[in-house]
Amino acid sequence: MDQEPEDAKDADYSVRVAATIDAFTRAEWDSLGGTTRVSESGYNPFLSFDFLSALEDSGCAVRRTGWQGHHLRLETAGGRLLGAVPCYAKSHSQGEYVFDHGWADAFERAGGDYYPKLQCSVPFTPVTGPRLLVARDEAPGTVKAGLAAALKLVTDRTGVSSAHVTFLPETDLPTLEAAGFLHRTDKQFHFFNEGFSSYDDFLATLASRKRKALKKERREALADGIAIDRLTGKDITESVWDDFYAFYTDTGSRKWGRPYLNRQFFSLIGESMADDILLVMARRNGRYVAGAINFIGSDALYGRNWGCIEDHPFLHFEVCYHQAIDFAIGRKLRVVEAGAQGEHKLARGYRPVTMHSAHYIAHPGLRHAIADYLERERREVAHMSDYLEEHTPFRKDLEEHD
Repeated sequence: MDQEPEDAKDADYSVRVAATIDAFTRAEWDSLGGTTRVSESGYNPFLSFDFLSALEDSGCAVRRTGWQGHHLRLETAGGRLLGAVPCYAKSHSQGEYVFDHGWADAFERAGGDYYPKLQCSVPFTPVTGPRLLVARDEAPGTVKAGLAAALKLVTDRTGVSSAHVTFLPETDLPTLEAAGFLHRTDKQFHFFNEGFSSYDDFLATLASRKRKALKKERREALADGIAIDRLTGKDITESVWDDFYAFYTDTGSRKWGRPYLNRQFFSLIGESMADDILLVMARRNGRYVAGAINFIGSDALYGRNWGCIEDHPFLHFEVCYHQAIDFAIGRKLRVVEAGAQGEHKLARGYRPVTMHSAHYIAHPGLRHAIADYLERERREVAHMSDYLEEHTPFRKDLEEHD
């Protein structure tokens, strides 16, 4: 696949494909909604210039790892940026968290080439955020429609099998469906801060038996002389990153065969994004033995990676879930997104939430088969979400969460 920028002309705009985020100036990228803390649409740290460039500059999301940048620029005839899509040409389906391996296998058994494909997402990050990015002062509806059409056009003209827009806001689905994309759903578990003043205030919303169980769990997690440190900003030193990376690589090696992120990546985000990072570190006998990394948005805390070098009962739940809730309440953040999967989060105050993705499949036969599958899958996801919502630990006498 050609990695140089290429043009696709329309009467009103030009679409260019850029091989790196650095093809945008920082000012251009920062003009897009959601990419900075001054964005009117709310800041998502994973869409920041610093995060995306760190993925590329560290060699984590590059051609060699199967994540070749293929970012879309929607411009006026004079070159002014109207919008963009963070996008990658993929040679595999790893690190996406919306699984299409079965689609790839079926298409290749039928004689097709599923790879390369286009993946519109943040690499290794199952977090909902804008994918159709609109420049400040531009008309969102018009630009998003142009980006959706451009993504379909680039898919067809480059001859790739498909384009996948994953973890997108539900509000952008109509635009993509109008352009011929198929709708897919999945579920995650999020904590919602209902204006709580403390963790105990949150506990008061739980059924008595569940409340007692969580209090006991938190006590036992720290019973073996373990203390918890929450580190942000300048408190996150290179030595701390060394400790956390040891935890991360241990877990990553067991889950994926090898970790997706390298040590340089963490140094880069530590230099440029330290105030947007919360490290929850567990300390015992004078050294760190476990930790989790979180990212801080304008109204959300995003839990990402966890690891440990010592196993202690319930420590994972304390570091990843209870501490995240405690921090979010203290910062008055609206929601904690605790990452992909994990029905065990339900008992700890996290609720089922439907996630959305959109998929353009170029081959008519494959598109028809996937459309039929997705219709059935959406029903199953909705049914399971309803079932899980009925089994949350919250008191039945309280009003249901919106």
